[in-house]
Amino acid sequence: MWKTVLALLVTIVVIPFIAFRFDDALTLLQSSTLMKVVIVYLAAALLCFLVSTLANNYSQVDKLWSTIPLAYVWIVAWESGFEPRIILMAVVVSLWGIRLTYNFSRRGGYSIRFWTGDEDYRWAVLRAKPEFAARWKWVLFNFLFISFYQMGLILLMTLPAVRSMSGGPLTFADAILAALIIGLIIIETVADQQQWNYHKQKRALREKGGEMPEKYAKGFIDTGLWGVVRHPNYAAEQAIWIVFYFFSVVATGQWINWSVMGAILLVLLFFGSSNFSESISKGKYPAYSDYLKRVPRFIPWFSSK
Repeated sequence: MWKTVLALLVTIVVIPFIAFRFDDALTLLQSSTLMKVVIVYLAAALLCFLVSTLANNYSQVDKLWSTIPLAYVWIVAWESGFEPRIILMAVVVSLWGIRLTYNFSRRGGYSIRFWTGDEDYRWAVLRAKPEFAARWKWVLFNFLFISFYQMGLILLMTLPAVRSMSGGPLTFADAILAALIIGLIIIETVADQQQWNYHKQKRALREKGGEMPEKYAKGFIDTGLWGVVRHPNYAAEQAIWIVFYFFSVVATGQWINWSVMGAILLVLLFFGSSNFSESISKGKYPAYSDYLKRVPRFIPWFSSK
């Protein structure tokens, strides 16, 4: 676990260094805008660390995952003088954020007492591991990874908006990218709804008592989009931010620029996160191992590992 955390922390330092080293220097407008959103990031990350530590609830970053990107992109839009491309980017991020916030809210993620709310089950599993037997180790992990790394990643995901500043007029390519993101948001919505319906029905059958149909007795969903890939919501989420990066490609004419680092790190995070989730599911559901063999992870028809 610590090796994984160390690798992720190194990537969030090394990849930005390489990306900035081999791209054009930031303009004064981009530099001043970047400074503003970095200040918001530092304040938010520190707040997440303090609240999660005091409340013993480590899903504080989860509460901001779908909301703070809206603040970032609209700050960029404001600083750009509301350039059309930046407005379009802010709008699609807002659509993404509204949908994800709704999905997180209906699962009990938010509460009037903001420091409470449903905690991601994986944090409890992780805290129980021998590596975190000493309290200080978990506090350090919370500080470095949960709070500052994850919040930093959220910021990096939105930086194509900064790189796209002063990028010229909108083009047909921008419209295609926006349409692709909206399509991916729809796919993510369908996947989350299928999972929601499945677990809602499973709970209802369990409360009713008696023998459960095999579909629900196995404990996990493997039909619909979940029969195409094991993590359709994760797959769509990664694709959304990869496509979002290409706005900066259209704006700059450069296929590789420093704002690519958010998409790269997000893919690495989701690969590790899905590994951890699947290790838990394998322990809970006997049929899950067969599911791993039958169904690809993120990309249809591309390996089942």
